[in-house]
Amino acid sequence: MSSQVQLAFNAMYSANIMLLVQQKGSRLKDAVRQEMVTGEIAYFDQIGAGSAIKRQSRHADTPLTETPHARRQVMLEDYEYSDLVDRLDQVKTLTDPTNAYAQAAAHALGRAMDDVIIAQANGVARSGKTGQTLVTLPAPQKIAGGGTGLTLAKLLQAKEILDAAENDPDEPRYVACPAKDITVLLGTTQVTSSDYNTVKALAAGQIDTFLGFRFIRTQRLGLNGSGERACLAWRQSALLLALAQSPKVKVTERPDKSYATQVYCAMSIGATRMEEDGVVEIGTLA
Repeated sequence: MSSQVQLAFNAMYSANIMLLVQQKGSRLKDAVRQEMVTGEIAYFDQIGAGSAIKRQSRHADTPLTETPHARRQVMLEDYEYSDLVDRLDQVKTLTDPTNAYAQAAAHALGRAMDDVIIAQANGVARSGKTGQTLVTLPAPQKIAGGGTGLTLAKLLQAKEILDAAENDPDEPRYVACPAKDITVLLGTTQVTSSDYNTVKALAAGQIDTFLGFRFIRTQRLGLNGSGERACLAWRQSALLLALAQSPKVKVTERPDKSYATQVYCAMSIGATRMEEDGVVEIGTLA
């Protein structure tokens, strides 16, 4: 065989491109209220609970009942992701990476969306006519970690807090926690017993629903002021995601970059906590 045959060999490692381990897109988007908006700032009006007035006599004057109003402000920010696929590089590879770049871009923006939701869930909300009043998550909505992970007692306390505030039991409720806390919870006897949990996903090592909460695993939760992992429990409409533009991917040719293919993805979003009574922060061992 001619020694020149090696010139015909391709430097081939794999015909396919593999995306390395990563969170693929948003996990929290469908667990919150979503609204399409226009502009840099959006406002969402609220009506609180009024009180009935006991009638004192026949033919009495019609009473005037002041219905409480409130408002939440959402400030939108822009996020983007872009990369180039060089035209000459494409002829040297077995696989066009353009599609993989587009997937990576969409996944990155989805993760950024979760970060925005998490930051606002237990962060500072803006209330008032022009968002001038800053509202923090009050202490009664926070469960201390106590040096332990996510326990049954903490979940029961979170449920009690939401129930006592008259959160609609028919509206979906969620818990966001990391893999470590799901492992801790799976080790709880009461959870693994069919008497306490009918979720068959436990057999596969996954918790789907328990105590009325649907569990969402995320590794993006931050720490609270005490250095504990700040897990979250909430009623769906208590958190709001505003979208001026949902993630959109564009693949175009760039004449100014030697006709390279550009993969570009962008979104304009914001979030807020609509109601403190609908959100509970659960501290766990970090």
